[in-house]
This record gives sequence, C-alpha cells and structure tokens, in this order.
Amino acid sequence: MSKYQVVDPSQAVNDLNEMEFSTLATFNNGPLGVFWSEAGGPGPWEMHPDSDEILHVIEGRIEIEICPEDKSQPFDKVQVGSGSYLVVPKGLWHRHTMMAKTKEMYLSPSNTLHSHEPDPR
Repeated sequence: MSKYQVVDPSQAVNDLNEMEFSTLATFNNGPLGVFWSEAGGPGPWEMHPDSDEILHVIEGRIEIEICPEDKSQPFDKVQVGSGSYLVVPKGLWHRHTMMAKTKEMYLSPSNTLHSHEPDPR
C-alpha cells in the first residue's frame, strides 16, 4: 500500500449526484475537486482575487464567460471541450454555461467571491 493517493477524476465523478461537488484533495489551500451537470446555465459569477483557477473538462463542453477588467469591453466567451482546460486569471469575474452534460475537474483557490448581478464588476 502506497502512502501517496492516486485518484482518477473521471471515475471519482461517476458516484456523484448532479451538482454535487466533491473535493479530491487540497492544493495550495484550495480544493481540487470534481462535479457533473446536465446542459444549462449560466451559473452565478465568481471571482478569485488571490489566485488563478484551472477548469478541466473531463467530458462534455462548457462555455466560460469572463468579464475583462475594462468595463467598456464586452464579456469574453471561451468554449472548453472534452480533455481540455482553461486557466482563469486571478481577479476576473467568470461564470459557467454547460453546453452539454459535463464532467469537470477544478482547482480553485480558497478565496472565492460570488455575485448574481448581471455585471459583477
């Protein structure tokens, strides 16, 4: 038996209910976790003031809407498909839209702000 934990995130997500977030490990004081969801959205805005966030699509497709710091600029929309990931830079408001049933792994910093405003900036 190894003292090191080896985890397959694509297997770990299979035992979860929809939108049940499961922390697999802690990394730099933030959760490394998985969840899954059917198509739908968009979700609420979130922002991490102290660290970047990694969003890895195990299976499916998401669209991430990102608010540029410059309020005169339109929101950016980035699509991420199966096997790909996106690094969301620290300090930028962003939100998910699930374009298909999606299984996702995330590495988020511990400090997260949330907003339900149309433009959270």
